[in-house]
Amino acid sequence: MTTRKTPPSGRDSRPRDAGAHRLKRMRNQGMKPPIETRRTDTGPTPDSVLDLGWGRLIFGQTFTDPDRIAEALEGELPDRRDIAVYVRDPHVVLANAPQEVFLDPSHTYRLELSTYRASRRAQSGFFLRRLTARTDAEAINRIYAARGMVPVPPDFFWSTRDARTVCYFLAEDETTGEILGTITGVDHSRAFNDPERGSSLWCLAVDPQARHSGVGEALVRHLAEYFAARGLAHLDLSVMHDNTQAITLYEKLGFYRVPYFSVKRKNPINETLYTGSDHDETLNPYARIIVREARRRGIRVEVTDGERGFFALSQGGRTIRCRESLSELTSAVAMSICDDKTATRALMEKTGIDVPAEITADAGREAVEAFLAAHARVVVKPARREQGRGVFVGLTTMEEVDHAIEEAGRLCDTVLLEECVEGEDLRLIVINYRLVAAAVRRPPSIIGDGRKTVGELIASQSRRRAAATGGESSIPLDAETLRTLKAGGHDTETVLPAGEELQVRRTANLHTGGTIHDVTDIVHPVLVDAAVRAARAIGIPVTGIDLMVRNPTAPDYRFIEANERPGLANHEPQPTAERFVDLLFPQSMPATVRQAAAETGNPEAHA
Repeated sequence: MTTRKTPPSGRDSRPRDAGAHRLKRMRNQGMKPPIETRRTDTGPTPDSVLDLGWGRLIFGQTFTDPDRIAEALEGELPDRRDIAVYVRDPHVVLANAPQEVFLDPSHTYRLELSTYRASRRAQSGFFLRRLTARTDAEAINRIYAARGMVPVPPDFFWSTRDARTVCYFLAEDETTGEILGTITGVDHSRAFNDPERGSSLWCLAVDPQARHSGVGEALVRHLAEYFAARGLAHLDLSVMHDNTQAITLYEKLGFYRVPYFSVKRKNPINETLYTGSDHDETLNPYARIIVREARRRGIRVEVTDGERGFFALSQGGRTIRCRESLSELTSAVAMSICDDKTATRALMEKTGIDVPAEITADAGREAVEAFLAAHARVVVKPARREQGRGVFVGLTTMEEVDHAIEEAGRLCDTVLLEECVEGEDLRLIVINYRLVAAAVRRPPSIIGDGRKTVGELIASQSRRRAAATGGESSIPLDAETLRTLKAGGHDTETVLPAGEELQVRRTANLHTGGTIHDVTDIVHPVLVDAAVRAARAIGIPVTGIDLMVRNPTAPDYRFIEANERPGLANHEPQPTAERFVDLLFPQSMPATVRQAAAETGNPEAHA
């Protein structure tokens, strides 16, 4: 596949800032970059504070009175994260307000821009540019949400897009136009007349589903070159002390530790940073998102088996035990229906929901051969199992079918053959018989860089997926992956040309490296109706309904399966955890939310 090296028409056609180009050209010619002179005789602006949308930067070196730093932090707005940086005497600030503030457990790193050397290796498959449209702000917030960061009002991004104090850069896929990552920079000279001519890096975030490698490094380098070309002396950043992956990248680029400290305000967002330990550390992301929402509402949480996702929630004398999104409100009958794909399919067919053709592997070889001949491509999967284990998609020969039946049979005595329905894998989260989130799930793919082998690219992509999901998603290098590579004419030793995309598995399950793309706002009403009818037929209050669809905006579909324990964390920022806790403890909902639910005719809102 050939990819263009310039952005598509209508987009910003400057993949790099002109100043950064000038800096590179001068260094290649042995010239020193220009030093922009600034008026510093008046000293820095006193008590300087800069709003960045997600919170404020409080520049501690501009405060002469430590009490004033604590007072500034007390002005933090709800759902925001203010940071007092470069605090000279953090112990004094903490002593004056021990119940309000805490010492941030982050390291400060610095890059000397006068000695920084730009990389001669050009990035492949994406380009860097400034924020240019309101949709960019929405894309940035989507990435922030995926990374657990505080979102920024889109209008704030737009209103500050031309400011010279703050700059935003984005990485955009050359082919799809998707935003892959973002970075924010602050010019200290313009922010508070910094006599040291410093700058800082904030909010480096890469989409955890980005298939390109090197996006984060490219963004950091671009920001460094941008500030160096403007005559600034250094670039600072703050990074959590245990973020070894980020620290490794920064040290590779020439950053080194400097003894500066930051102070933050005690609030729900920062809670795990100052309580001494993460009470949810044994829980996986799917249980943790629910536990944190419950604690936010004052609901008592008892983690009974964190490793397996078991916990109990209590409020007002009522206790409900859960395993991730599976609670006592789901009956054993509903759970057994979801667990047995043959039972689920029979119920859906009776309900009038479209289902694919299916037989069991023990129907006999002649029946299996006839089924394959009738449908050309089939799916083989165990009747019981989850997380995509033992599922083989797009089989076209009896040799492949025989192998798949043998492998699936190791997981379950009953093995199913389904017609292979072309289209996209759509997951709909239905809670309390209402759609809460919808997302298209896509199989994992890699993009070549002209240097790494397919095996190396898969390993790199798998590490990124695992890091972004708390170890819940990775790409197994198993028989199914090898079969998919072989079908595309490749193996693990193939070196993909730069920009070429290769799908490495047929299944879109998140646990085997699949990616998820939110379509809640555009999903067709017929698909929503099918999902809700399926949930009501099973009698299950919380479920993930899987459909194969031609397009999420079109009404055509085939039902695949129902999941009794869907991963709610996969659908952030949709309010899946909020609606789950609403279901369990309706009285914990704000009165306005309860009233709105009642007005829409939801009988469970009065429970």
